[in-house]
Amino acid sequence: MAVSSMPQTTQPNVIVVGAGLAGLTCALALSGPHMSIPLRTMIIDPGPALEQRDFSKDTRGSAITLGSRSLFEALGVWQSLQHSAQPFEKIIVTNSDQPAGQAPVLLNFSAQDADTKPSAWMFENGSILSALTEQVAACQNIEMRSSQTVAAYEFDATAAAIRLQSGEVIRAALVVAADGRNSAARQAAGIDTINLAYGQSAITATIGHELPHHGRAEEHFRPNGPLAILPLAGNRFSLVWVEAHNEAARLMSLDDAGFTDALQAAVGRHLGKLSLLNARTSWPLKLQVARQFAGERLCLVGDSAHVIHPIAGLGFNLGLKDIAALAECVTVAVRRGQDIGGTATLSEYEAWRRADTAVVAAMCDGLARLFSNDITPLALARRAGLQMVDKLPPLKAFFMDSASGTTGRQPALMCGTRL
Repeated sequence: MAVSSMPQTTQPNVIVVGAGLAGLTCALALSGPHMSIPLRTMIIDPGPALEQRDFSKDTRGSAITLGSRSLFEALGVWQSLQHSAQPFEKIIVTNSDQPAGQAPVLLNFSAQDADTKPSAWMFENGSILSALTEQVAACQNIEMRSSQTVAAYEFDATAAAIRLQSGEVIRAALVVAADGRNSAARQAAGIDTINLAYGQSAITATIGHELPHHGRAEEHFRPNGPLAILPLAGNRFSLVWVEAHNEAARLMSLDDAGFTDALQAAVGRHLGKLSLLNARTSWPLKLQVARQFAGERLCLVGDSAHVIHPIAGLGFNLGLKDIAALAECVTVAVRRGQDIGGTATLSEYEAWRRADTAVVAAMCDGLARLFSNDITPLALARRAGLQMVDKLPPLKAFFMDSASGTTGRQPALMCGTRL
């Protein structure tokens, strides 16, 4: 059925498909009080109403970089988040098959290296979702449609239209796909992806420990994949443990006591006795990048546009940069009297985000391949390279800027400038 022949029942300016971290943030970025000309945005999601969701089920954690913090401050989200923020006071990097607590530190970043500012703050995803939900509920320009599945998408030069399973048809100038790596909206637009499997799986969980972490984040490069210890508020850390598929499956098959013992052996005793605080989650890792970040009346943000290796912890922040860039492109279009879903607006977004994504994805892919092996010459070269970075302040500063998300073209919202 063509867009023109679909019956029209509702017409917001923008439809955001997906109510996860990216979808909720995107709706706020387009419609919140920071916008000089806020848009009418509708969020469509198959899940239950936001107030009925159990955010504690998301066992993952996310690091919010300095640029992303500025975005959340502009959206009014940081005010609710800051009480649970754990700044990265120090970041250490090792490259060894020894237990994490015994491996020699090859690279050491501290807040002092970043002009006394932390490069990132760590949160449980549930805390971020809760803060986003609070702001979405308070925003009069956002309409939430929960428990709704999209039956069909239609795009043409004049508008986009979606038909829900209920039969209702919603028409808008722009559809934003924030529905994840298996995005149905992306597939409906016929946008293909470039895919590369790593042969690895990541295991995440929240871990309690006896001794204080002092805000120290740890990245331990090991032959089968990295093990990241990311400090949370209190004596807790968010675990990201990458292993080959078979080993990850074995670890996931262990009971809680067996898994905790295996983790203790991998981490060592520098944080004291470890305890598992929630259920474990595991998923296969891959590099996936959409061949286009925009189509007719459609743009992709977050995981619908790109999925990268978690080795540098930049995936969520890359998606937030998508959202900030989209808000800026749309604002410029509105001020110029242009179509927010037209070719000129979406071409600007596409060019901006593809360039930045290509750099970050290539960096993470290169790191994953460089460190996930035990080839002796490479191991020696890695250690020498990390030690060289540690001793050269300009090079160290570059890596700190990359970790804080302040390299490349910065959207206004990520520089603390309201639109």
